[in-house]
Amino acid sequence: MRFPRLTILLIGMMLLLFPAVSSAIETEPSPESTPATQPESASPTPATPATKQTVKDDSTAQPLSGKGTKSENGEIRIIGVGNNSALNIAVLLTFLTLIPSILLCITPFARLLVVFHFLRQALGLQTTPSNQTLIGLALILTFFVMQPVGTVIVHNAVEPYQEGRITAMHAFTRASAPVQDFMLHFVREKDLALFIDLAKEPRPRDPKDISLRVVIPAYIISELRTGFQIGAVLFLPFLIIDMVVASITTSIGMFQLPPVVISTPVKLLLFVMVDGWNLVIGSLMKAFG
Repeated sequence: MRFPRLTILLIGMMLLLFPAVSSAIETEPSPESTPATQPESASPTPATPATKQTVKDDSTAQPLSGKGTKSENGEIRIIGVGNNSALNIAVLLTFLTLIPSILLCITPFARLLVVFHFLRQALGLQTTPSNQTLIGLALILTFFVMQPVGTVIVHNAVEPYQEGRITAMHAFTRASAPVQDFMLHFVREKDLALFIDLAKEPRPRDPKDISLRVVIPAYIISELRTGFQIGAVLFLPFLIIDMVVASITTSIGMFQLPPVVISTPVKLLLFVMVDGWNLVIGSLMKAFG
């Protein structure tokens, strides 16, 4: 059985190599077909039609320019677009990629979201309200709180930059000033001192002299601490309800009935009766007033 396989393999290799060998033989010039060399005194041959066509095409070729373009001194420019269009696009794309980080770091979004999740856990609800609902509510409240700061940023930085009166770096400096003032209003001095020591920066004489490198992480820690404090306060009344219901069900011998089945409706009823959403959101918004 091995011999036929070897024969078939050799035949296949020959079939593969035969076209390459035949093409090499055909391209090899023969002595009979080699033209005689012309003497140096021979007259120059006239240009062939192909050569004339090539020269004609080269002489009539012109640079292509699309609609709305203008060519000056060999440069193609797009009419209606300023010289800083590439820089504007780069700044815009960079800002769009940083929106989630900006939303979490320099706004009260983190505090609001932490409080809402604590409230849902205190009520004993796992998926109601849903995460999308809580994030949307926190986002709307964040826009409500940051609207005055956004107005100042648009007036001091965005509009002058669009008019071309200031550069991108100058616009960033103007835009960061009101945001820094907002964060310094809610950050704790203990957190600022911690990051000033970690950054090995000198003690500032004025809070406005502190860099954003120190203010932003200190603000995040302060917001998380505040959110946890509010969440712990919200947990206390509902925790008392859970303890009371559990002691009652245990004392009357209802061991097979989970206390959560009774305490959850009681907590929801209490939360609705006292208009809990109004109280919680009102307290949160007044803290930023």
